[in-house]
Amino acid sequence: MPLNYPLQYSFKILAIAQQLAVRDAHGKLLYYARRKLMKLKESVTLYADEAQTTPLYQIDADRIIDFSASYRITDRHGAVLGQLRRRGMRSLWRASYEIEVPGLGTLQVREANPWVRVADGLVEGIPVLGWFSGYLLHPQYDVRDRAGRLLTSLRKEPAFLEGRFALERHLPLDDAQELAISLALTMLLLLERDRG
Repeated sequence: MPLNYPLQYSFKILAIAQQLAVRDAHGKLLYYARRKLMKLKESVTLYADEAQTTPLYQIDADRIIDFSASYRITDRHGAVLGQLRRRGMRSLWRASYEIEVPGLGTLQVREANPWVRVADGLVEGIPVLGWFSGYLLHPQYDVRDRAGRLLTSLRKEPAFLEGRFALERHLPLDDAQELAISLALTMLLLLERDRG
């Protein structure tokens, strides 16, 4: 299934558990995630609908402590679509991840400007003012291949009472590879929202 770019990732800010909906350029829901609270080992199920009746994909951590964890991405039949790895110490200052995609190898995901994320996290934590943080600061995550070519970029967009990100494609890939990158970036967003 080809993805119609830009993809829109939207978080509900006023929710107890993280809720994320991903839609294509035409507004069609691609998948929905509601992150469970109080889990020792990260496991996220992505559903076809907001009622969470039809599971599509699963993302599971390989360990309890996620400092340098790997997140395996599978479809509903258990076939591996890709893997996301946090780069441990490198991710303390600037978000640094690797995405393993069949047929593409290892891709690098780096935060474009770490100061923007720090400021965004600080402002978002202030009552009332945090509701407007989406208009002020816009973190961006770039996905590059081994040759350094920019494949996609995920950027926070202006939004009120929700976190909204847009995924832009810079170089076309095959459908399965683009889906694997989109799913890996979904997990990255869930993790980075925890960091602030």
